[in-house]
Amino acid sequence: MNRCFLFLILILQLKLGYAQEYGKSLFNEDWKFHKGEFRNAQNESINDSGWRAVDLPHDFSIEGPFSKEWASGTGYLPGGIGWYRKSFNLEKPDPAIKTFIYFDGVYKNSEVWINGHYLGKRPNGYISFQYELSAYLKKGKNTIAVRVDHSKFADSRWYPGSGIYRNVYLIKKNLVYIPTWGLSFSTPQVSEKNSIAQVSVSLANSSASNASLRVEASLISGNKTFASISKSVSISASSNQDLKFTLPVDHPKLWSPETPGLYTLNVRVLKDGKLIDAYKKQVGFRNIRFDANDGFFLNGKNMKLKGVCVHHDAGALGAAVPEEVWLRRLMKLKEVGCNAIRMSHYPHQDYMYDLCDQLGFLVMDEAFDEWEEGKNKWIEGWNVGKPGRDGYHEDFKEWAERDLRDMVLRTRNHPSIIMWSIGNEIDYPNDPYTHEVLSTGRNPQIYGKGYQQGNPPASRLAEISKRLVEVVKQVDTTRPVTAALAGVVMSNTTSYPQNLDIVGYNYQEYRYEEDHKAYPGRIIYGSENGKNAEAWRAVDTSKNIFGQFLWTGFDFMGEARIWPVRSSGAGLLDLAGFPKTDFYARQALWLDKPMTFLTVSKITEGSEERSWRNNKPSWNWEKGDIIRVNCITNANKAELFLNRKSLGVKTKSDNIRGLFWELSYEPGELMVKSLEKTGKAAASFSLKTSSEPSHIGVTVDKRQLIASEKGVAHVEIQIQDKEGNAIFEADNEVAVQVEGPAVLLGLESGDLASHEDYKLKKRKIYNGKLLAYVQSTGRPGDIKITISSVGLKPVSLTLKSGR
Repeated sequence: MNRCFLFLILILQLKLGYAQEYGKSLFNEDWKFHKGEFRNAQNESINDSGWRAVDLPHDFSIEGPFSKEWASGTGYLPGGIGWYRKSFNLEKPDPAIKTFIYFDGVYKNSEVWINGHYLGKRPNGYISFQYELSAYLKKGKNTIAVRVDHSKFADSRWYPGSGIYRNVYLIKKNLVYIPTWGLSFSTPQVSEKNSIAQVSVSLANSSASNASLRVEASLISGNKTFASISKSVSISASSNQDLKFTLPVDHPKLWSPETPGLYTLNVRVLKDGKLIDAYKKQVGFRNIRFDANDGFFLNGKNMKLKGVCVHHDAGALGAAVPEEVWLRRLMKLKEVGCNAIRMSHYPHQDYMYDLCDQLGFLVMDEAFDEWEEGKNKWIEGWNVGKPGRDGYHEDFKEWAERDLRDMVLRTRNHPSIIMWSIGNEIDYPNDPYTHEVLSTGRNPQIYGKGYQQGNPPASRLAEISKRLVEVVKQVDTTRPVTAALAGVVMSNTTSYPQNLDIVGYNYQEYRYEEDHKAYPGRIIYGSENGKNAEAWRAVDTSKNIFGQFLWTGFDFMGEARIWPVRSSGAGLLDLAGFPKTDFYARQALWLDKPMTFLTVSKITEGSEERSWRNNKPSWNWEKGDIIRVNCITNANKAELFLNRKSLGVKTKSDNIRGLFWELSYEPGELMVKSLEKTGKAAASFSLKTSSEPSHIGVTVDKRQLIASEKGVAHVEIQIQDKEGNAIFEADNEVAVQVEGPAVLLGLESGDLASHEDYKLKKRKIYNGKLLAYVQSTGRPGDIKITISSVGLKPVSLTLKSGR
């Protein structure tokens, strides 16, 4: 089965497994947008004919332009105020129907009106929320208006995006219904022989009459029902009631990263034999256990978390990322051996959790990056100049408990989620909390600063964390509560770590052993880690340390150094999702399947011996150059060949990360073969000298787009020589034209310092590649994509948009 077809099948499977709520539909199309303030834009009578037509999700910050006047932390992109409006017609409002509008996320300070009536405000840009519209709907035209205020653009340590950048849904319910997030699923007993599921269903009766109902719950896989139960219940007028069901399943398929077995939980509410509400959700049977001495157990089996941290953006697309883009990205992480994702440092798009369920990723869901006090938000460059202090802390006191509770309610039914994080690096030394202990001992990340009198005391960490843990436990007790600690030495002077069920250490590997001895009951893991091999060995060789989360899976917008760099290069993969050298270095540590890869650098006076991270996978140099070749492999030995001539076998030693050869450059083919203990070749990789640019090479991940889902195709573009060799050094400007029922969403090269306009249909190749995102507009038909570059023959390909 070819990869494109397999990708399409997986998309269909994912769609079939997602939550289906009775009366819930996407509400993304035909909005109007105005950038900037607009007086009385919430009023029905406002003339919005001159506003720009947009479909959601929409991120107006990514439209730029990049400018040094904005903040490095948020990617040197503007914030601002934006208005959205959408009108829809009703023949006649039905008093027996309750209508809600649900926003998966709006960044930020969103305010919502319906027909001029104010519905409310939500400051947090990452939290999902809804409002009821019923009382204000009328016959004929109805208008929703949303104001977004991201005028404090330097409010984040990464790129947050701006606008209604996630899905919006319209929900229509009968007067007796299951409220949003009113269903919970847990698995208190799990084994391969038999398991038990607990299902809790909240019912609301907003009518003026008592209601006699029958509620059914079943677990289905394929066409087979594995368990079912029903109950009759009477609910008084204007009241709520909870029902609990127990569903036993014999010989269940268990959920794990290797085999993410899923069931469909189907809950139906009937009145007088008629279906009045229903909910379908993919769920899984799995058991988790954490132990201070033995680490993490899934379904009774001890395992290590090979995790990465991710932010929500995708380069050219900003924060408004179609689902299939993240599907491609997560599949790339599977290739590197990753089995865990940290949703840093906020709740992510709704579909991300469904994808993690389906693909088999263990998830840490995280709520906050700051609490009551603001962190440094760098404006001129990371750790450069005077930072700003705007951010979520301004709303923490009023909104934190509600935001945290809603985060847990929203995603608590996902088998992929194994822990809740209440904060990231809240205890970063002197940013802002402090303690006298900072003037003593080994304290990384302090940059020479000890105790800072006048900063808030570390004791507040204990007080606030205790309250936040209690909030989580009120909603879910099936998963541990954690936090990512940066200043462990300071937090250890408080009860902050003791308030947590498990304690994450950021870049504190050196403390693992001594803290395990000092606090033998503490469950410790790496919540954020560098990519060096030593950080992984601290996990791999320790029975009690159950995993790590690398910073990061992908390069991301923001957290930038000094201009002109506007993005972070911390990822294993770049902004386009193309693997970097670190991707292969991580494969060598995490994969059992044989792999090998080559990078090359020119040896110059003073160059670092055996450096490899910034080397190039290219065999185009000047004749006579002295070259250092680095082989990244999970084998112990490898043999290098230049133009089929052996340059010898190298063997790894404990103090060498890879295998190295030094030689004089000759054009041709450089090949490496990693060797098994028997001497037999296990894996091979080669680099070839490329000649002059000859043509444009194009590959696409799928030829058929699902129109109804507005499917996305990823078109990879290279400049190649006449023999088809990719030219790594190419910097041609490439133009992409799309005709038919599709649009070009964006072009991404992965260049962290490019200030090219993301709205344009042309972009320079970088490191030999360029990625085009092409999305169906929802209509069937042929899509023609034409790719051109000056001096080269244009290339065309045709895709299909259909069912």
